Amino acid sequence: MSLTERKHAPFRADIVGSFLRPERLKEAKKQLEAGSISEEELQKVEDDCIRELVEKEIAVGLQSITDGEFRRSYWHLDFMWGFDGIDHVTMSRGYLFHAEETRADSARVSGKIRFQSHPFLAHYRFLKETVGGRVLTRQTIPAPAQFLAELVRGENEQHLDQVYPDREELYRDLAKAYNDFILALYQEGCRSLQLDDCTWGMLCDAKYWATRTNGTASADDLKKLYIRLNNAAIANLPEDLTITTHVCRGNYHSTWAASGGYAAVAEELFANENVHAYYLEFDDERSGDFEPLKYVSSDKLVVLGLITSKSPKLEDKEAVIKRIREAEQFVPLDRLCLSPQCGFASTEEGNKVTEEEQWAKLRLVREIANEVWG
Repeated sequence: MSLTERKHAPFRADIVGSFLRPERLKEAKKQLEAGSISEEELQKVEDDCIRELVEKEIAVGLQSITDGEFRRSYWHLDFMWGFDGIDHVTMSRGYLFHAEETRADSARVSGKIRFQSHPFLAHYRFLKETVGGRVLTRQTIPAPAQFLAELVRGENEQHLDQVYPDREELYRDLAKAYNDFILALYQEGCRSLQLDDCTWGMLCDAKYWATRTNGTASADDLKKLYIRLNNAAIANLPEDLTITTHVCRGNYHSTWAASGGYAAVAEELFANENVHAYYLEFDDERSGDFEPLKYVSSDKLVVLGLITSKSPKLEDKEAVIKRIREAEQFVPLDRLCLSPQCGFASTEEGNKVTEEEQWAKLRLVREIANEVWG
């Protein structure tokens, strides 16, 4: 089956998942924090904003859509907080991005990690009902490796040691919790799941890695662990459930956390992770060249993130097409797609672009895809 006939992600013109929060949604969240509206009233605003987003996504020609992550504060932490054994905590510092520091929320182990229920199931149910079968609905969640990275972040690690002195037990519990959640999501009708994963982007950055470990840990060992954990979480799933992954180097308020090409992780990530496709950041020089794509196994697709969500400047169409042709030297054109390099609002703050600039970017993605692939 050619890519143009596919019924599941990725598609020729695609997205990573998050969208700028409308001002009335931001205002409603402020009102909730101030105690002037209830959780139920906030949910009604969220529902309305998601309904409007769905119509805009369909109108711009997307074949696979999300709820914009409108019910989340973060692309990753809200998902982690939904499991038994995980607490919402505040760290001494936020994530350190280039020239900016994020809010200091985190996820910390307080007991054995288990899936019992999860708010994302209801979130997906609402999205699917809203779409009504007109296009594909996709769920985005952080990858298991990203979950692990959060649990060992800073002061979180000492709490992890108390609950899971045997790390192998942690890996088993985390993989099972994911697998159980994914099967429950499948029962809700989900057939397209995206694992968002910055851990590989961090490993691409030699400076970041050296600073984090002081030379005391092996990057190769960590890569093998990440692959093992991610693959265990998505093992033995229904054959008609498509699993993709998105890899970037951080996306917060139009800034970034790491730099470096994919060569440092390509052999492990592109050959050994059991996903159907990779959504990859390639919007500027920090991402390196396309040569590492030669390691992508022949049964997988690559979505080239050549349109930046970080800047309002609209890309030159011919320059983007030229880069697609460069990537074609390493992955056949029939296995390539196009998208922005990341979402437009990985956290509720959003990137420094307007909603109109956001939609202009997606119209350009659609236009280029039509020209390149027909």
